[in-house]
Amino acid sequence: MSEAEEIVAKIVSLGGQIAAAKADKKPIEEWQSKLNEMLALKTKYKEVTGTDYGPPKKEKKKAASQQQQQQQASSKNKEKNAKKAAAKAEKEAKKVAQRAEREKREREKREKLAGVGQDNFGDAELVQSKVITDKQWMSIEHLKPVLAGKEVLVRGHIHTSREVGKGVFILIRSTLYSVQGVCFESKEISNAMVKYISNLPAESVVDVAGVVTVPDQPVDSATQKMVEISITQLHCVSKVCAPMPFLMEDACRPDCGKETDVGEYTGEDKVSEDGLVRVGQEVRLDNRWLDLRTPANQSIFRIESMIGHLFRENLMGKGFVEIHTPKLIGGASEGGSEVFTLDYFGQQACLAMSPQLHKQMTAACSGFERVFEVGPVFRAENSNTRRHLCEFTGMDLEMAIHEHYDEVLEVFSDLFIAIFDGINERCQNELERVREQHPFEDLKYLRPTLKISYAEGCKLLRDAGVDQDDYEDLSTKNEKQLGNIVKEKYGTDFFFMDKYPLSVRPFYTMPCPENPKLSNSFDFFIRGQEILSGAQRIHEPDMIEERAKLWGIPLEDIKSYVDSFRHGAVPHGGGGIGLERVVMLFLGLPNIRKSAWFPRDPKRIAP
Repeated sequence: MSEAEEIVAKIVSLGGQIAAAKADKKPIEEWQSKLNEMLALKTKYKEVTGTDYGPPKKEKKKAASQQQQQQQASSKNKEKNAKKAAAKAEKEAKKVAQRAEREKREREKREKLAGVGQDNFGDAELVQSKVITDKQWMSIEHLKPVLAGKEVLVRGHIHTSREVGKGVFILIRSTLYSVQGVCFESKEISNAMVKYISNLPAESVVDVAGVVTVPDQPVDSATQKMVEISITQLHCVSKVCAPMPFLMEDACRPDCGKETDVGEYTGEDKVSEDGLVRVGQEVRLDNRWLDLRTPANQSIFRIESMIGHLFRENLMGKGFVEIHTPKLIGGASEGGSEVFTLDYFGQQACLAMSPQLHKQMTAACSGFERVFEVGPVFRAENSNTRRHLCEFTGMDLEMAIHEHYDEVLEVFSDLFIAIFDGINERCQNELERVREQHPFEDLKYLRPTLKISYAEGCKLLRDAGVDQDDYEDLSTKNEKQLGNIVKEKYGTDFFFMDKYPLSVRPFYTMPCPENPKLSNSFDFFIRGQEILSGAQRIHEPDMIEERAKLWGIPLEDIKSYVDSFRHGAVPHGGGGIGLERVVMLFLGLPNIRKSAWFPRDPKRIAP
């Protein structure tokens, strides 16, 4: 028998003895030694065989049977657990899918609120003349109820904006006209778009696309009161990027009371009696490019443009030719010291006070006979008044006459009546827009124009208790008072006087044949202020030189002018009109700076 078999036999014998002792319920102390001996033999068995001692074959089968049962039970549990796990996984996957869907909806909502991916609002690409599209912009002026339901595209400044709940109202202004735009959150309009529009600074330039609708109530703040635009797209073309010096709303506010239109101008502003904010004249002029945007100013300068057009239209219809004369001349254009002098390549020169000398040359000496010019004139007068400028636009005409300077007066009378009629007929909308901010009475004028002599005017003043001599020049105060007297007596704001004293007229003015102290000259007035000065001119060179000497004008300074009359010159006359003053007085404005694009006075040379 091998050693391993001997060990097995001993282990089996000891196992039987231990089992018997347990069966007899003997105390462990009696068989403990046998158990220890058996365990030691099992250890030795492993040392001899290299394997653990196992139970008999019968025991192995039993263990195998138990293991098989356990495996079957485990398989059933695994199947059951697998089903549970699958159900749990399915449930978890469903939760994940639901969570993902919910997150997607929330993300889409956030993106919509933020305007992500939307192209119906935002800053427009810089207009750099890269492309020409088929877009058609409509003038705000043409927005009418007949367009209800139509899609339109307009461009303008944001005049005002007002956020209300989930929407915004904006007033879009272009030139004289304005329209209300409305934008509320909807399926197509995001909250981000509403916020974008609300946050745009006033006066930014925007392109607005939308559908024309008819509001339930007229929009009083807009010129296009019977329509509004339901905004579908808005893009900012030019955003205001600097603080506004004033609010356009304040700049458009109607005048509080009536200012005087005569006297000194200091630039100081009075406090409004109604307590509302108004923009002062100097602040306006410092920021003229903004001030000119107001509807009143847009209208004033459109009326001014129309006056220039009517002036040309009327005179060209009478055979006049437009000329363009130099503004740089040697010496002084009409004599006197009120000129801007300059060095002209070592020669003394000045800016022309008027085109006087050259328009005489062209009309009387060059064969054109009837000429006119519209251009700048310069006066170096240190006059800080409400009606004087150092540079203004002159509208001059000169014409040949046959026997009497009344021929010139007739042309001027017809010209002004045509201008006044033309403004009233063609500028009705502009007149009302001016009146909204600067209330004024319509100009009254007669057909034909009222004519009185200078002596008659002086007598009217004396009859009213005013000290005025027939041979003294009229003061501004007396001119104004005479205007009031004439209106009360004759019912007109527009008239002219002739036969002024020769001593107060330029050297080239023809003396009166009946009274050498008087002249064949005249002035036209609107609301008691001069807007035109004219006369018959001297066309004989010797008489011109004589008059120039009396004025102390060096003959060498006017040599070419005098020489132009030595080769035959026709009798002639004419006058010069101050465009800005005509506009100022026709509209009843209190200050000529309101009718000058970029005024130049003794204290202002910018912008």
